[in-house]
Amino acid sequence: MKIVITGGAGYIGSHVVLAALDRGYDVTVFDDLSTANKENINPKTKFIEGSVNLKDDLSNLFINDRYDAVIHLAASKASGESMLNPKKYTYNNIIGSLNILMSCIDNDIKYFIFSSSAAVYGNPRYVPIDEFHPLIPSNYYGYTKLSTENSLEWFSKIHGIKYASLRYFNAAGFDIDKRITGKEKNTENLIPLIMEVAKGRKPFIPIYGNDYKTKDGTGIRDYVHVSDLAIAHISSLEYLIKHSKNLILNLGSEAGFSVLEIIERTKSILKMDIPYKVMERRVGDVAKIVSSCSQAEDIIRWEKKHSGLDTLIKSTWQIYNKKT
Repeated sequence: MKIVITGGAGYIGSHVVLAALDRGYDVTVFDDLSTANKENINPKTKFIEGSVNLKDDLSNLFINDRYDAVIHLAASKASGESMLNPKKYTYNNIIGSLNILMSCIDNDIKYFIFSSSAAVYGNPRYVPIDEFHPLIPSNYYGYTKLSTENSLEWFSKIHGIKYASLRYFNAAGFDIDKRITGKEKNTENLIPLIMEVAKGRKPFIPIYGNDYKTKDGTGIRDYVHVSDLAIAHISSLEYLIKHSKNLILNLGSEAGFSVLEIIERTKSILKMDIPYKVMERRVGDVAKIVSSCSQAEDIIRWEKKHSGLDTLIKSTWQIYNKKT
């Protein structure tokens, strides 16, 4: 089976590529390399450089080959940035997703796996959050993901394409076997930022708010290992192929850690100080968000093999601390 992975040279995308190759798929990576790292382009794949925002690039992707499925991960993903630059998120996340989706329809693609987000839920009404929680995004990033989910639902009804919307919580960690070594450009994710501080590349960790109603005042998030996420994409695709039913699944660890807890645990593991500075809250941030993943566990038999906090930290440090 031939699949396209948009954003397949990126942090999450390169891990999804590994999972697909491990299961024997013929993979084409489509990426504009704006945030990706060239060293993450797997030599076992066909690579086509291009953007989902450029119709000529999409035409080039589909002109010489036929594919069975698309896994779409090419998008911007920083909640805070989306509130400062919504135009960027409109182009990259809404318009770009519609472009690739319409190309799928035009080229008779049967299956579509979408990289969605827990940000579609907004400020939790209850935790842990399951897939039946109200969808009221509190930032523009979450809105862009929900917009694409809604379009997928309609395109499935009208055109028959089968899809899985995978609502990630916070992806972290790196491939345990060090097969992915390229770091993400300009990341705003907490654990990589901690590593940048530990390596002396940044002066401190910014903590956006310490007055939330949590145990230490800092925001609590659910962190899931990127390799566990990656396997869920392939298992979801195989479910669509076998059952021809759409999927909406949460993907998280079902555990919540505060910003300060992760800093303190990293300090303990690395045996070094990690300076931080408390900043003002960011618009759109929530106090606590933790997943319920029973649907993924029951439907696609998903397992969280690597999502313990120590593994997340250690597998990230082994990449950031490598000799270059």
